[in-house]
Amino acid sequence: MRGPKREFISRSYNVLLRRTLHTRFSDAQCGFKAIRREVAQQLLPLVQDGGWFFDTELLVLAERAGLRIAEVPVDWVDDPDSRVDIVATALADLRGVARLGRALATGRLPVAAVRAQLGRAPLASTSLASTSLAGEPPGLAGQAVRFAVIGVASTIAYLLLFVLFRGAIGAQPANLLALLLTAVANTATNRRVTFGRTGRTPLRVHGQGLAVFALGVGVTSGALAVLSAAVAAPGLALELAVLIAASTVATALRFVLFRRWIFPSA
Repeated sequence: MRGPKREFISRSYNVLLRRTLHTRFSDAQCGFKAIRREVAQQLLPLVQDGGWFFDTELLVLAERAGLRIAEVPVDWVDDPDSRVDIVATALADLRGVARLGRALATGRLPVAAVRAQLGRAPLASTSLASTSLAGEPPGLAGQAVRFAVIGVASTIAYLLLFVLFRGAIGAQPANLLALLLTAVANTATNRRVTFGRTGRTPLRVHGQGLAVFALGVGVTSGALAVLSAAVAAPGLALELAVLIAASTVATALRFVLFRRWIFPSA
């Protein structure tokens, strides 16, 4: 059995993979994995990560190559004295997800060739991850979908950081720090992916993004303040539920501001 923190992080990570890379397997982080030699010879040269994201990348490539992934339950014992730096690992995994998503979307990974070599049918290009991530911006519906996907990834990263920082610095400072760490990356990603702007992100855009970030701080911090006033000692689960609801409201407001103020011609 995993502790509640690791269980929450693991489940959130797998939800992130399903939302962003359209995976179908249920657990990317279990340490017990087996692969046929001839398949490994085809896939391993395509894997770029040398850290904790390695096996996730391998699973995603295997799935895109048309291979069957069988998941078998195993019994294992969690080590409470783990020395893994969870913050650094989580951030590295998020960078890995972004890199792999870009590589799949732009065709830099020869997935079609690997599928052909393994005798699988061609992959239909219908998912969000297979569409262009730059160039002409999509219409309102497409922008809303992309903004929502990025919002899910950002929210999961934000909640992970909140959980990690809460015990050390308290709920309100943890909320502020977690939002700050995800705000700049969220603005830059939405600029390129949602609104089709290329090149380096101007300082003006980052400034406007931080102003919108301040709105998110106000909404989520206000929600935490109301919760603290209503409940004497709210637990982590209740705080997370309130933050998810408040983040949903803040995300809707942010989309309107991104579209009307920061990228008005998109």
